Amino acid sequence: MGGGHTPKIVGTVWGLLVLNTLGSAGAKTIVPLPRSLIQMVTMGALVAAFALALAVNLRLRIRASAYVFLLTLLLVTSVISSAHLESGFGALFRCARLALFVGTLWLLSRWWDGDLTFVRHHIRMYFAVLGSVAMGLAVAPGAALPDLYGGRLVGALWPLTPPQIGQYAAVIIGLTVLLVLGRRTDRVSAAVVIVPSLVLLALTHTRTATLGLFLGLALAIGSLLLTSGAARRFFSWAVLCATVAAVGFASVLQAWFLRGQSKENFSSLTGRAKVWDALLAAPRTAGEKWFGMGLGDKSFGGLPIDNSWLAVYNEQGLAGVALVAAIILVLGGVALLRPPSLERACAIFLISYCAIASYTEAGLGDASPYLLHLALAASLLAAPAAAAPLMTPELRRRHIPRWARRSEVP
Repeated sequence: MGGGHTPKIVGTVWGLLVLNTLGSAGAKTIVPLPRSLIQMVTMGALVAAFALALAVNLRLRIRASAYVFLLTLLLVTSVISSAHLESGFGALFRCARLALFVGTLWLLSRWWDGDLTFVRHHIRMYFAVLGSVAMGLAVAPGAALPDLYGGRLVGALWPLTPPQIGQYAAVIIGLTVLLVLGRRTDRVSAAVVIVPSLVLLALTHTRTATLGLFLGLALAIGSLLLTSGAARRFFSWAVLCATVAAVGFASVLQAWFLRGQSKENFSSLTGRAKVWDALLAAPRTAGEKWFGMGLGDKSFGGLPIDNSWLAVYNEQGLAGVALVAAIILVLGGVALLRPPSLERACAIFLISYCAIASYTEAGLGDASPYLLHLALAASLLAAPAAAAPLMTPELRRRHIPRWARRSEVP
């Protein structure tokens, strides 16, 4: 199964999955990029990821994974809901994309061994994405902080929205902090990742990512308090700094959090609640309630849904909602049953971050960064594969019949 050396090409496959989930819709870039070109690049990355994963795992060796199994059931539900073509042929295209995504995860599961290998791939790739955002900010500050988004940071080289950038920054900040606490990286290397990522996160003014980062880290570090002195010291300093910031910079923090919005607009979650109410009030047949309308662009009435649970309900019905809930509950339950460790803490951070973000962000029902974060959590929670014992020539002669021996060469 897994265990042993992980081929370098596996990191390339993971990076291609990251590229595929960046999406094709976002802010205007310095050099206009046709959406068809961006979609060709992202889909090409997914096809290449599947091909490379298959090439490096030709014997189709996989590990049992409740997470990928549930994703496979979600794929089946998506195909059932999309077969009626209520969302057009684009729904079947999205199903094919999800199938390639899930298939690639199955092929990679061979190397899910409960270690930090994929965490490092995750941090490197998203840090590279944030590097392109920082480069766009340096080259064209006006395009990177457009008035259209209220002066929030966007991708000026690749079309990335503020919530996307905030999500990527928050995830790699949290994972890097945990690596430092677990003494799996030095402080200088960590600072190189954390400091610029914090700056980019602040420039996005993304509340969901910020709350997900702090609450996810609190839960993850809390899982280490009984076994790690570094975690206890960090937690104490974090509480002290949070208290000082809340007292001394309350007005500044409030202004950043409100982003210039009125209290009415803020209470309706920037208009999201109106879309949610309309979606829930829309008439549906029994089939649409159970299996949804088919995979779409996560919108309703031309407006983004911005809620994973309602987006799944709209596209994959109650069956899809049940499967997504099962994914979160299974991963969370396995994490709670594992003994305290750095790997477990990283998984808890990722699961809790995705659960928190699901309230104001869509993505848990289709190929997305959120499913990739949860795949990383699943790889961290996988039990280490037992190493296969060496078979000496003497043992071969003793335990393998003569007719079954291919060779006596050791």
